[in-house]
Amino acid sequence: MNDSTMKCVMIIDSELPIGIVANTSAILGITLGKYIPKQIGADVIDASSQSHLGIITIPVTMLRGNKASLKDLRERLYGPEFTDLVAVDFSNVAQSCNVYTEYIAKAATTTDLEHNYFGIAIYGNKKKVNKLTGFMPLLR
Repeated sequence: MNDSTMKCVMIIDSELPIGIVANTSAILGITLGKYIPKQIGADVIDASSQSHLGIITIPVTMLRGNKASLKDLRERLYGPEFTDLVAVDFSNVAQSCNVYTEYIAKAATTTDLEHNYFGIAIYGNKKKVNKLTGFMPLLR
């Protein structure tokens, strides 16, 4: 895997309260780590001989989205051109549940049209990720 050909982005609904933005980012990051473990670096020892767990070896660009742009992006990610990308989404359906089994049950009865996406993380070929997100502004 060549780091220079890969890209990782998170697109977050900037209209959400800061606590939901932080929670969404954390959930996306944890889930993404499961699917790209080879992108997590080795543990690091600092100058004081303290150990720090390895982190992702490439930058994670944080982009600003809104309900409409996230919905459109998620729909595009279902298309055949982007099936090789790793895409993690977090929506109102998941956020409204306290336990995972509740989320499974709720998702099974909720159509895609009813999902309001809070954030989407994407990892994969840089050109494809840029094609999807290159126009989006940074989350500030």
